[in-house]
Amino acid sequence: MGERGSEVTIPAGRVELPADLLVPAEPVGVVLFAHGSGSSRHSPRNVAVAHQLDRGGLGTVLVDLLTAVEDEVDAETAELRFDIGLLADRLAAIVDWLTVERPFGGAPIGIFGASTGAAAALVAAARRPETVRAVVSRGGRPDLAGAALGQVRAATLLLVGDLDEQVITLNEQALSRLAAPAELRVVPGATHLFSEPGTLEQVAEATGDWFRGHLHTQPARL
Repeated sequence: MGERGSEVTIPAGRVELPADLLVPAEPVGVVLFAHGSGSSRHSPRNVAVAHQLDRGGLGTVLVDLLTAVEDEVDAETAELRFDIGLLADRLAAIVDWLTVERPFGGAPIGIFGASTGAAAALVAAARRPETVRAVVSRGGRPDLAGAALGQVRAATLLLVGDLDEQVITLNEQALSRLAAPAELRVVPGATHLFSEPGTLEQVAEATGDWFRGHLHTQPARL
């Protein structure tokens, strides 16, 4: 399947955010990536997952959720990476941009979140229930989404490494609060970063299957 890549700048409130798009010839959906603590759109793990999703017909948007200046501040204080409200605002603005500008045509939208980005993804999904149809969390902190968990209508997959025991517990707690169709899967032999051989490939395969299976359907009515 042919693809084209492009770099764009996406307005989000008072800032503009750089993003890399991969657009398959006939996208069956588009996946917006919400990177985790201290990361960026150049995260090698997210880039690897994005390319595998693209090969499966899913368009991808890798975006920096913080500006260069904000990133410098965050490197010193680590505050902004845990500002779930700010990150969710940015994600919702990007979802709106995708809906208006339509770089992927009318392809339905999902969000892939890692670490704290998973919480922001779920908050953004709760804010855009008619638009965001599916969410996948990789080693995420969905518990940080708080009360928004009960408002999410997008089908949600929580992926956690079986050696990441504390995060498994936090994901189990979040799963019990999600009202939308949701599933928790534990990846054998994986730690928080899924750096063990073959584990990230399992994440990418499960992620692609989840989005292809849910992006063509309407979100659940609650």
